[in-house]
Amino acid sequence: MERPELSIAVLRDPDETMLKLAGEIDMLTAARLSSIVNEILTEAPVRIVLDMAGVTFCDSQGLGTIVVLTKKASHTQSVLLLTNVGDFLLRVLDITGLRSALTIR
Repeated sequence: MERPELSIAVLRDPDETMLKLAGEIDMLTAARLSSIVNEILTEAPVRIVLDMAGVTFCDSQGLGTIVVLTKKASHTQSVLLLTNVGDFLLRVLDITGLRSALTIR
């Protein structure tokens, strides 16, 4: 069985930091995403944008990580938002009731 991969490209500008994600967010990759976002939060950006266009899978660990990171961002006066969220993930967010807990544009 192949190990899932998640590539994360970080793009910074004065008002926001964008993370272009590609691959799977799951129990094997969520810690890496969390680590990168926590490091970015130390710089206190206005916004952190997770570009989900390349995300092919997200399990409960991935969803939980995104929710926790959203709360951490809020505590540091930053906003974490999701963009380019695919239909499959929107459906999962609706089913789990998490859509209202996240900022999606």
